[in-house]
Amino acid sequence: MNDSVPAPGGPDELAAALRATGYLPDEGLATATYLAMAMHRPLFCEGEPGTGKTALAQALAEALDAPLIRLQCHDGIDAGQALYDWDFPRQLLHLRALEAAAGAGDGTLDVDAVEASLYDERFLLARPILRALRTSPSVLLIDEIDRADDEFEAFLLEVLTEHAVTIPEVGEVRAQTPPIVVLTSNRTREVHDALKRRCLYLWLEHPSIEREIEILHSRLPEVPERLAAAVARAVQKLRHADLIKPPGVAETLDWARALQLVGARHLDAEVAARTLGAVLKYREDADRVHAQLDTLLAS
Repeated sequence: MNDSVPAPGGPDELAAALRATGYLPDEGLATATYLAMAMHRPLFCEGEPGTGKTALAQALAEALDAPLIRLQCHDGIDAGQALYDWDFPRQLLHLRALEAAAGAGDGTLDVDAVEASLYDERFLLARPILRALRTSPSVLLIDEIDRADDEFEAFLLEVLTEHAVTIPEVGEVRAQTPPIVVLTSNRTREVHDALKRRCLYLWLEHPSIEREIEILHSRLPEVPERLAAAVARAVQKLRHADLIKPPGVAETLDWARALQLVGARHLDAEVAARTLGAVLKYREDADRVHAQLDTLLAS
């Protein structure tokens, strides 16, 4: 791993590095990501599920030869789950060992020394944000920030601005090299302006059919060209079929791979019906599509 984040020479150089990992950015995405790195600002990626927001952070970490540290947000997440915790079972065992040693000796314990030993680094459990601050360089992915609450957003404001946190028992932890931060949102709720203002913003759309075919060729070169094109066309239609969960790029890749594994050379109604579980994840969606397969597969 490199000692510092290599600064790309520009958007084109970054795009080439991302392409080498199998992630195919367009000009707007490459430019926004480059600027976030050059300006040392978090990149706030918003868009429908499956548009490649999380995959961007993964590809960026691979392209930069930096560890990816992921914080998955959820309802009720708090600062403790994101920052650090203390290993209470080990602390308790340590305390009992001290008591046993004192009992075998003169029977006295230095209370201050015991308390200090309980909050030693060896008992500190670093959660994602603390790990990112202590790892130089790193890519910090804060995934689905829209699932967290206002209080957690306020906590993030301070951390992303200062690149430092204070642990009462340890002191300040400040990043030598601030992590590259990618925040994602599926827009299940609006994220506050205060957080967005500290970020560069990027809206990600589903890829065009041409780009989706290119992604298939890049990630699954063993899939026949005719089959890849048919899968891309079908998925594009599915995204306009009023489904509960329209498929993303990951589902496109899964479907193409499933078809390739069952020996399909082209996409027809029979093989599509047998493999729809790779691309549709709700019974209602599968039932609706089953009834429209002929239309869906028509060129």
